[in-house]
Amino acid sequence: MKLTKTLFFLLFILFSGVNTYSQDTSPWPKSSTINQPWARWWWMGSAVDKPNLKKSLVDFHKAGIGGVEITPIYGVKGEENNFIDYLSPKWMEMLDYTIHVADSLNMQVDMVLGTGWPYGGSHVTIPHAATKLIVEKYQVKKNETIDKNIAVDNPKEKATPQLLYVIAHGADGTTIDLTNQINGKNTKSKNKAIDGSTQELPNKLETNKLKWKAKKTDYTIYAVFIGKTSQQVKRAAPGGSGYTLDHYSQEAFNEYVVPFDKAFKGREGKIRAIFNDSYEVYGTDFTSNFFEEFKARRGYDLKKELSLLLNETDNEDGNRVRSDYRETISDLLLNKFDKPWTTWAHSKNFKTKLQAHGSPGNLIDLYASADIPECETFGSMPFDIPGFRREKEDIREGDADPVMLKFSSSAAHISGKNLVSSETFTWLREHFKTALSQCKPEAEDLMLNGINHIFLHGSTYSPERAVWPGWKFYASVNFNANNSIWEDAPALFSYIANCQSMLQQGKADNEILLYWPIFDNWDKYKKGSLFVEYKIHSLSEWLYETSFYDTTKELMKKGYGVDFISDNFISEAKVIDGKISLPGGTFKSLIIPSCKKMPLATLQKLIELQKAGAKIIFQALPESVPGFNDYKNQEAKLRSVLAENKETVKPVLNIFETLENAQIYPETLVNTGLKFIRRNVDGEKIYYLVNHTPKTIDGFIPLEIGNKEVVIFDPLNRNYGNAIVQKTAKNTLVKIKIEPGQSFFLKTENTASQKKWIYYEPTADAITLKGNWKINFDKGGPKLPPTATVSNLESWTKLSPEAEAFSGSATYTLEFENPNSKSESWSLNLGDVRESAKIWLNDELIGTAWSVPYKLNIGKLKPGKNTLKIQVTNLSANRIRDKELKGEEWKIFYEINMVDKDYKKFDAAKWSPMPSGLLGPVTITPLKQQN
Repeated sequence: MKLTKTLFFLLFILFSGVNTYSQDTSPWPKSSTINQPWARWWWMGSAVDKPNLKKSLVDFHKAGIGGVEITPIYGVKGEENNFIDYLSPKWMEMLDYTIHVADSLNMQVDMVLGTGWPYGGSHVTIPHAATKLIVEKYQVKKNETIDKNIAVDNPKEKATPQLLYVIAHGADGTTIDLTNQINGKNTKSKNKAIDGSTQELPNKLETNKLKWKAKKTDYTIYAVFIGKTSQQVKRAAPGGSGYTLDHYSQEAFNEYVVPFDKAFKGREGKIRAIFNDSYEVYGTDFTSNFFEEFKARRGYDLKKELSLLLNETDNEDGNRVRSDYRETISDLLLNKFDKPWTTWAHSKNFKTKLQAHGSPGNLIDLYASADIPECETFGSMPFDIPGFRREKEDIREGDADPVMLKFSSSAAHISGKNLVSSETFTWLREHFKTALSQCKPEAEDLMLNGINHIFLHGSTYSPERAVWPGWKFYASVNFNANNSIWEDAPALFSYIANCQSMLQQGKADNEILLYWPIFDNWDKYKKGSLFVEYKIHSLSEWLYETSFYDTTKELMKKGYGVDFISDNFISEAKVIDGKISLPGGTFKSLIIPSCKKMPLATLQKLIELQKAGAKIIFQALPESVPGFNDYKNQEAKLRSVLAENKETVKPVLNIFETLENAQIYPETLVNTGLKFIRRNVDGEKIYYLVNHTPKTIDGFIPLEIGNKEVVIFDPLNRNYGNAIVQKTAKNTLVKIKIEPGQSFFLKTENTASQKKWIYYEPTADAITLKGNWKINFDKGGPKLPPTATVSNLESWTKLSPEAEAFSGSATYTLEFENPNSKSESWSLNLGDVRESAKIWLNDELIGTAWSVPYKLNIGKLKPGKNTLKIQVTNLSANRIRDKELKGEEWKIFYEINMVDKDYKKFDAAKWSPMPSGLLGPVTITPLKQQN
């Protein structure tokens, strides 16, 4: 019996989810776990147990999810006895079991280095907690004496601030350090040296008395304190609550990982990657040795320029000092946290996966510091696809700007990282209202901008004992078996996996680099704020209406592939055979958008690259250098360098003419409205084409590569075949028909090596299928409605009160006569489907229709009567509405509990019933193959 069970399990693993094609003969890449979408997996209260962990992982595996990312969060009321403290022996036992089961399913496991977000927890002490700068100012007139206790006025801050410096700035420009004149000397007992030696914070004393007479002139006295933000870990799990970590201190980081050193001993390599979520460490603009680090990096003593740093006017010198301050924060985050984090992970044989957005630093460098840069989307984006639904009452406006997405993929492309991941579908629709069809174009826009590994946001661990709808996280679609869309979710996951199997091949094939002039942003006044975050939710504050943004959009609209580059990566660039070489590959050109500030070293390196044969295109010349230190001499030097190289760095009036003169050509296929991304695989090109327009694109489209055969791949069903092409020395024209909502891959080759792609065309108008549809409710709840028969297709919610409340699957059956027995093939169009459907013709499974257009080729009809079965699955919205109308409580979660898309109280009782089922009209269209 034991042997039989083992054999059955092995056969299950071998055959579950396998397609009907032969892996040996198909030109599709061989499928792997990393091609599949993964899911962020919330462990509520870490109240997990082995049977339910195994069931969840098997569910994931059968549906086509390749891995999980564990994030422990707050718990469920009533489950307190099942809570497991983070990193406790019991918790580690559950982690080990998860890894064991995942391994048996050929899945992998990532995890957060903490609970909730951001990094922090119970072992983070006050000295290593997130830190902020606090400054008190005192005015002292000439010949007056200040005699008072130096303290922070805000009573909320008095528990933790420590006095670092007291500096007097005179009206005559003099600076006097009064720190040693403090009575009681509640100041740093030892400065942390630049070499990283230990720094001790002071013991707290009752008073910091200053008695000092101003001579010669009026003074402003600045008392500089090291304060704490007091931010706690958000959504923390049991055992994980506490202060957030100081992200600018390697000493703090080194202390933070001590418990993990112990926990992971003997578990090296068991986790694939550790994850760090979007930077949400709020208001942290300081660290204990910031002044020392600042002096070492910027070349001057910030204490002497406090009056400029803290002035409340928008002026050049003040902005220059603030720019230096912001750059220093960026440097510290990169070099004292992100890079050490990756180094530490590698010591455990783990990779790192980083969401850099929201960080107060250069996003390109920060993303690139990890093994896998990760972006995220939040909310819902608009698409012009006919039939694509985006009801205003169910969405929040999305932030998935293509330019923002490209920061993460660019970092990967220039640094040589193959994978770029994304937290995907966060708040895509209101709870219980996300359809699979609404996921598809959102995922496509990610993949079109360089993301090639999608992480679902997400799935909540929910044990079988939990009453429907089970345990739920407050901001997710919730991809698990409790959600009715799980029935056909494997079709979405298969589509994503097919796309990613192509997009993980070879290398990105963007030919143009675009410089991100971050110093222009750092140099702005910004109401004097020293903490500048580059968030996806505030693009209007730092990205929109910049030359960089406009140039990116223009290049993409024209048909050019573009990646972004930072000053640091420019410093690494070389020229090989006239191309710009970076760790991740080569590029034909680098464009400098109009910018006011550029480091002298960057300009000099650009000129060096230009003289070595690289194509550097200036839209305009920089006017000055950033920063405050010796900037007038540096500015003079920059002007001198520009004058000496005026022919080399001459600005161009039209970048597109300049690119074409350099024989760098766009993909003119974008003129059809198609979106694309291109990859290079051993010299051959892979194109991913998506039609998000309202029109069918039918004809020959040009590829910017000459004399090639082309294979068409359909990621919905893994069909493939050689296209009809017209070849020239410059272009290859490919015959293709792509309807709104459809996508294809094209791959070039030298000689036709596959079966031919079959092109179909209709031979007559569509025929509406009429008759009596029998509706049988198969599975779902709260209970199965009675069987019904209808002659007109409309929402099943109109059938009965039970049907109005029902969420699940129902099968529609219709017998119809073959209207034309001579037709060799038929296209079935289901019309309006709410929300996905499996189709059988004469008891043979044809496939799943889950996205716009809801059409499938059903092949040949048999003579006479044919039987069509369509199993339609609706959303869970109507069932949760019914539950709330009945007053049945299910929102039983700690902390934020449940909120709606606008972060207000969730109340499904206010909803109207969501249309459900097969709304039609259902039509069939006769087809014939084109010659």
